[in-house]
Amino acid sequence: MFSPHTRRAFLGSALAGLAANLAPAQDVKPASTKSLEEAPFQPSTLFLTWHRDPTTTMVVQWVGTRGETPDTTVYYGETDGDSWEKQKPIVKPYHPDTDFKVFRAELTGLTPNTEYDFKIGKNLSPTYKFRTMPAKATDTISFISGGDAGVNPHAIANNIQAARQNPDFVVIGGDLAYENGKSTELHLAFLRNYSRTMIGKGGRLIPLVAGIGNHETQGGYNQTRERAPFFYSLFDGLYPETGYNTLDFGDYLSLVMLDTGHTSAIGGEQADWLDKELKEREDHPNVMVVNHVPAYPSYRSMTGSKAGTGTGEENRQYWVPLFEHHRVPVVLEHHDHTFKRTKPLINGLAHDNGVLYLGDGSWGRVRAPQRPEKLSHLAIAKEDYHLTLHRLQGADRYHLALDENGRVMDVSHSGQRLKGQFAVGGPLPKPKGKS
Repeated sequence: MFSPHTRRAFLGSALAGLAANLAPAQDVKPASTKSLEEAPFQPSTLFLTWHRDPTTTMVVQWVGTRGETPDTTVYYGETDGDSWEKQKPIVKPYHPDTDFKVFRAELTGLTPNTEYDFKIGKNLSPTYKFRTMPAKATDTISFISGGDAGVNPHAIANNIQAARQNPDFVVIGGDLAYENGKSTELHLAFLRNYSRTMIGKGGRLIPLVAGIGNHETQGGYNQTRERAPFFYSLFDGLYPETGYNTLDFGDYLSLVMLDTGHTSAIGGEQADWLDKELKEREDHPNVMVVNHVPAYPSYRSMTGSKAGTGTGEENRQYWVPLFEHHRVPVVLEHHDHTFKRTKPLINGLAHDNGVLYLGDGSWGRVRAPQRPEKLSHLAIAKEDYHLTLHRLQGADRYHLALDENGRVMDVSHSGQRLKGQFAVGGPLPKPKGKS
């Protein structure tokens, strides 16, 4: 079911047309808005995200201090409308060692597939734009994924390349700022870079969906939520109790966001939850898993030592059988700082009806991967900074890897996986190429 497509075929078809607490509405929308030069309040860390269904909600969020602007109310309305509604943001702690606060306004009851204007304060900020996701996937859905970003020039270059693709949203699967739960400076730099560069066609702000990685925590693994203060100050709305959750886009896309042992154990409760979530979505057209540490690494060793287990060992023990059983088509992995695409896999072996693993987190960090001939699960691996553009078209998904200069590195395709006898611990179909 998975096969590479040529660059020409992909670009000619799949990427055709791709471009680089509520109150009643009372205020009449002004005919003109403040320019950037005129606006007295322009939060440099402003970004969008989601806690719930992106077809009818949007979260406006920034980091700042109390009193820096007299009015933090978020005013919003449909771009083609003539009135504003308003939402007062909640103000919550950012980091216990700073005076910064998180200002967050969740806008609900929005119209799907609609462009909105919003501003902070009646006459304070510029007017920004966002667009809700469509209620149904009648048109092509596109988004960018990657991981292991940081704040260096390569990360910024990939931000720029991502925005040029005009995606509906961006997914970063852990290690966003490399602040290790400690550095306010690094974390704010990441937010400023994202806010400044992640702007799509027509000035639309591109929302961010984030997962947790080892560099979000003080200590990396087996930590409490309090040891990942920056991550949970911003993304606790999606992850209110654990480091994992599912974000459902209507009934056409589910992003299953996992925690590879940073603040939630891989086995036990998380594995049980994963089984339940995947079972409930077995027949959904697009269920994609996002995790940080890869089940099938491209750089680190899969084999354990006296010092500990091999990379991805617990993923392969607790999660991979569930991916296979519930017919997950694609898993987005990170952490190893390479570009990789595996063969479609069942039980670690190539199979036409297997799971495709894409990664491995080189948005702003890079390493030389092991050669595919050394790791039988790899189809391709490269030492390049990269991101991946995913394009969902009906029953098909196309995955285009771009380097930081916009060069096409790889094109692949994933369709709907066939139902079969993928029972956990049960019989598996004959692996591809095996007699």
